[in-house]
Amino acid sequence: MQRTLSIRMDEDNYEFVKKMAKENKEEISKSVRELVDMGRLMYAVESYRKGKASIGKASEMAGISISEMMDRLSDFGVKSNLTKEDYLEGLKNLRKIW
Repeated sequence: MQRTLSIRMDEDNYEFVKKMAKENKEEISKSVRELVDMGRLMYAVESYRKGKASIGKASEMAGISISEMMDRLSDFGVKSNLTKEDYLEGLKNLRKIW
């Protein structure tokens, strides 16, 4: 489901979005949606990098799968923040399931 949102922005940001839309030959609203998607991804990457979010939480923030989040983190050069204990705990939980 899509919703409509009215926002206010300063002139500089508006001109940036307008220019971006023109360069990409798309509506301004589509450019804004793309920027929001990029912002979500960057917010998730930074949250993970700073240890404020797990890989699962970061993928939820970005609105993408965990495997895609792992790829994006790699693209940005962010190393895994899993500790040996996290890994061993994951193996232990996996053994319970299997």
